[in-house]
Amino acid sequence: MRIHREGYLIILISALILGAIQVANYLLYANAERLWLYILLSLGVLVMFILIVQFFRIPSRTFVHEELDIVCPADGKVVVIEEVEENEYFNDKRIQISIFMSPLNVHANYNPISGVIKYVKYHPGLFLVAWHPKSSTDNERTTIVTEHKSGQEVLFRQIAGAVARRICYYVKSLQKVNAADEFGFIKFGSRVDVLLPLNTELSVKIGDKVQGRVTKLGTLKV
Repeated sequence: MRIHREGYLIILISALILGAIQVANYLLYANAERLWLYILLSLGVLVMFILIVQFFRIPSRTFVHEELDIVCPADGKVVVIEEVEENEYFNDKRIQISIFMSPLNVHANYNPISGVIKYVKYHPGLFLVAWHPKSSTDNERTTIVTEHKSGQEVLFRQIAGAVARRICYYVKSLQKVNAADEFGFIKFGSRVDVLLPLNTELSVKIGDKVQGRVTKLGTLKV
């Protein structure tokens, strides 16, 4: 396991703040009369620091996929599988798979397929809760489209939620990418939508818990 680079500064600042709190805790309560309070607050400081660090953990994972496999781009739970009208890029019907990322999930995001990035756009917006029906269109988000060498295109979105207030993405238009390589990060969880061709053979269902880079969402049909 390693710590993601997006977490370095936040972890450092958190360590300084929590360290100052712990010093004050020691000076005020580290005595026989209030030892129970000192221990309680010390445990609270420790738990808070562990939670902040785990937000930015990147576990080591082994993944195997075939050329036409669609790799899960995020850890979380499948909350939506439905046919939708996609009006930003395709202007036609697609199968949407939505993955809800809780604050306890790994927050790195991965390319679902190999190919060439055809479209990248950042949209400022609201911070509705991630499961809100309008979060896909009204929240802060990025939209990315990758074209597979077969000619099939897959669109995926990072969507901010009520807690997640910063979306990071590292790809640009015309860049060649490989499936399961990291393309971005959402701080403190949220949601990722993947929009697939209608003839895609799906491998997941609503309620499934999925892992980025490991779970196969489906298979492209050519």
